[in-house]
Amino acid sequence: MVMNWRVGFVIFIFPLIILCISKATRAANLSSNAHHDYTQFLLVNGLARTPPMGWNSWNHFYCGIDERIVKATADALVSTGLAALGYKYVNIDDCWAEGNRDGSGNLVAKSSTFPSGIKALANYVHARGLKLGIYSDAGYKTCSKSMPGSLGHEDQDARTFAEWGVDYLKYDNCYHDGSKPQERYARMGSALRKVGRPILYSVCDWGQENPAQWASSFANAWRTTGDINDTWGSITSNADSNNIWGRYGGPGRWNDPDMLEVGNGGMSLEEYRSHFSIWALMKAPLLIGCDIRSVSRQTLMLLRNKEVIDVNQDPLGVQGRKIRSKAGLEIWAGPLSGKRVVVVLWNRSLSRAPITVGWREVGLSPSTGVIVRDLWTHSFVSRSLRFRLTANVASHACKMYILTTI
Repeated sequence: MVMNWRVGFVIFIFPLIILCISKATRAANLSSNAHHDYTQFLLVNGLARTPPMGWNSWNHFYCGIDERIVKATADALVSTGLAALGYKYVNIDDCWAEGNRDGSGNLVAKSSTFPSGIKALANYVHARGLKLGIYSDAGYKTCSKSMPGSLGHEDQDARTFAEWGVDYLKYDNCYHDGSKPQERYARMGSALRKVGRPILYSVCDWGQENPAQWASSFANAWRTTGDINDTWGSITSNADSNNIWGRYGGPGRWNDPDMLEVGNGGMSLEEYRSHFSIWALMKAPLLIGCDIRSVSRQTLMLLRNKEVIDVNQDPLGVQGRKIRSKAGLEIWAGPLSGKRVVVVLWNRSLSRAPITVGWREVGLSPSTGVIVRDLWTHSFVSRSLRFRLTANVASHACKMYILTTI
């Protein structure tokens, strides 16, 4: 079942210098000159200095979620070592509440699936060093129609979430009154700021109103795309849509091309590797969307690649972007702290092909000697490479490197 419900963005502007390299291409200036102190742009809640990482229930479970699954997932995040790598948020999506509010107008956890209540679940998650996320909607009902939205109850619901110990709110955009999302999302942002508990705020209007241009004053993340699904066409489309808004993301405020599909079974391992690599390079939130309780060894190895995670969590916080595309052969790149550059050579064509990136395309002097580190083989390609790098890349696969000038 395809659910095209959610999308949301967050605004912020920071410099990623653009170089013209040919009449058909644009390249980002990926030199260390892009390194600035962006802390002045952080929201008052001080959260999401790097993209949030964790797990969300929707992509795999949809409405079939309960507290048993959430607890087991929290345990699995710890036992698999994912939590130690930064996957800290355990996020419950839609369908967790009763269909009606109580007599005082409060949201109530669904007794058949969350009999212990959300506060007890938050305590369980917190005891494992993790954080709990919850879901609501800037409308009268959530997208599933199974529970009330928060429109008109923003202050009350924000207080409830804080009292329960919630750490993250995903806020959707279904069944509203037709008013501007800017206004409805800002009201919940204001309500969250008043509750005395830092709650990461992720807005989701599916990018329909270009939230990258207006959400940064009150949100930590915003969706730039329609809902993702577990197909090659979906991840490539979402990557391209998210790429448009690269200059608006940064510390405290992130573009969100939706949650990860890695491990859900609809794509090949190489396609999932491309998915994870591009999301990491784009500084997207890394929210696992598969069933971690029964994850395969291959999927776990992919999700636990610390070198790739470190790119996503780099403190510079500049979103990498597409700098060249021709016949399905693409170069994506972005600056990292320490005068480094991350490069992904991505083959979206139907056959194996060589892809070459020149130093000038990524903001380096052609004659500069470069240390080249392959993040998927965990090996050095060269310790003094000049002018360019070429790799033979399989169909739908990618190569991911860090370039460090000597």
